[in-house]
Amino acid sequence: MHTVSRRDLLLAGMFLAIQAHAAPAAKPFFRRVGIPLGLQLYTVGDDMKRDFAGTLAAVSKIGYKTVEPAGLLDHSPAEWRQALDAVQLKCPSIHVAPRAQKSGLSLADVDALADAAHTLGIGTIVCPAFNFPDRFSRELQPGEGFAQMMARLAAAMNADDWKANADFLNDRGAALKKHGLRLAYHNHNVEFTPIGGTTAFALLVEGTDPNVVSFEMDAGWVVAAGVDPLSLLSRYPHRFTAMHVKDVKAGTKPNFSLQLDPCEVGLGTIDWKTLLPKAYADGVRQYYVEQEPPYAKPPLESVGISFKYLDTLAA
Repeated sequence: MHTVSRRDLLLAGMFLAIQAHAAPAAKPFFRRVGIPLGLQLYTVGDDMKRDFAGTLAAVSKIGYKTVEPAGLLDHSPAEWRQALDAVQLKCPSIHVAPRAQKSGLSLADVDALADAAHTLGIGTIVCPAFNFPDRFSRELQPGEGFAQMMARLAAAMNADDWKANADFLNDRGAALKKHGLRLAYHNHNVEFTPIGGTTAFALLVEGTDPNVVSFEMDAGWVVAAGVDPLSLLSRYPHRFTAMHVKDVKAGTKPNFSLQLDPCEVGLGTIDWKTLLPKAYADGVRQYYVEQEPPYAKPPLESVGISFKYLDTLAA
């Protein structure tokens, strides 16, 4: 029988320790998959209004490589392209209103929208909210803000209203496809309102053509609705192509009325180490950090904290 000496044990232990020390650390998720981390510019909207070019420069300096504008903020597509090129930012997608606006882009004028998108290098147009039925008044009630009005009207919508929204998305998606563009729909938590054994979100997903309509999951709003983002990916495989990387505090109570307790990514309840790889495996290829107000810190500081966390997150 061979007897293992104390010296042999020590050498074996040293060898294992050296191996463990030499083992390469897991590569951060975004570097591993080769996808740039982006920012939804709604988060720094007030900064953008005060200093358009300076804010884009600050976003680039943090380390973001892509941005998703929430409208054009009274700047022309050419001005956007010049400002983005100056700080080496790309713009793969944009949020535009479903209805015609007094100024700015909308899904009501696909030709103008397509021209702007091609100038900016955009491939995906995102509808950021549902259409209100024409029978609804859009006047704010006393003491009501826009978000409260949105939540109130969403609660009054029936299944046919949501099916009409699905039809609208199919129509606009087909029109955009002719211009080489794709349409996606961005959720809040109001879409998870139960309606006769289903949900508004289910009616949108199941009523839209995957060939012309995809979805941008806002993970924070999904959680605010009391829904598990992982389960949602599994329930509707390959329907999500983009994600808003948004975190929420544990104090957020499930609701369907546009309420959440926001925080920087990594400081909330969402398990990003599990969710990001699952989303990537399902086909999500655009990721944008976004944070809702109120902000405990200046928004640029907050998105810097989120970037630092995600840039080093091994998943």
